[in-house]
Amino acid sequence: MTKIQTKTPNRNDSLDAGMGWHAKRTLVNTIIHVCLIVGSIVMIVPFVWMVLTAFKTKTEAISVNPFYIFPQAAWHIENFIEVWNSYNFFDLYKNTLIMIALRVLCACLTATLAGYAFGRLRFPLKNFFFALVLIQMMVPGQIFTIPQYLIVSKLHALNTQFALVMPGLVTAYGTYLCKQGYQSLPKSIEEAAEIDGCNVAQRFLFIMLPLTRSSLVSLGIFTALFAYKDLMWPLLVCPQPEYTTLTAGLSRLQGQFTSNYPQMMAGAVMAVIPMIVIYLIFQRQFIEGIASSGEKL
Repeated sequence: MTKIQTKTPNRNDSLDAGMGWHAKRTLVNTIIHVCLIVGSIVMIVPFVWMVLTAFKTKTEAISVNPFYIFPQAAWHIENFIEVWNSYNFFDLYKNTLIMIALRVLCACLTATLAGYAFGRLRFPLKNFFFALVLIQMMVPGQIFTIPQYLIVSKLHALNTQFALVMPGLVTAYGTYLCKQGYQSLPKSIEEAAEIDGCNVAQRFLFIMLPLTRSSLVSLGIFTALFAYKDLMWPLLVCPQPEYTTLTAGLSRLQGQFTSNYPQMMAGAVMAVIPMIVIYLIFQRQFIEGIASSGEKL
């Protein structure tokens, strides 16, 4: 008979395997961190360059040989003063913040009502109307620019806050997002509220709406970001400088044949300050909202 020999595990082999796995994990983590650092540098360099250029002279900004990274001799804050006095940034700030606040309010209000109706209620042709909402998400938004402009023009609302807010009164994306949020909630919660005597409005307002806070936060974040960086619509409906927004106002800093790049960068720095302040105040809500929606900005 042949004797079957069993090999007992060697402690040194186990230690070598553990050390090899630890080394591979360390290498992977190092590569990931290096990639993240490089990506962060790539993203932050344009912002740093914008700030540095805002304090340069026009000659320093366009000079190639020699190439200036930092302002020479002095940091010129007069670029900010000139832009502020020439383009009335106070009105641009006011118009932009009012537009963002009204768009977020209208989008959250209409989207949560429509989302609750599509997600929890039964009514005739529900699937047909929701298909219309999905069709709006499938086509480019520029298709609606001309009809929306004609509506604003017929209402004699050009150069008004209503003209800036009108495209954000309803949102197909917000309706879909809120519908998914309401559908994810268990039916037993609403059934228990119905047994307790709550009608449809009470179930929506006191039970279901507070449970979809993350969806509303996500919608508010995306609505504010899209409204803040919207350029074409303010240029169309509010051509007068005192009624336009920051993005449209900055576009007027670029000349047709020559541009004052330090003043352009100074205007861009002043334009980005409100969004940075809002982010610092609502940083936790920004991160929670983006994480809960699973969307990329």
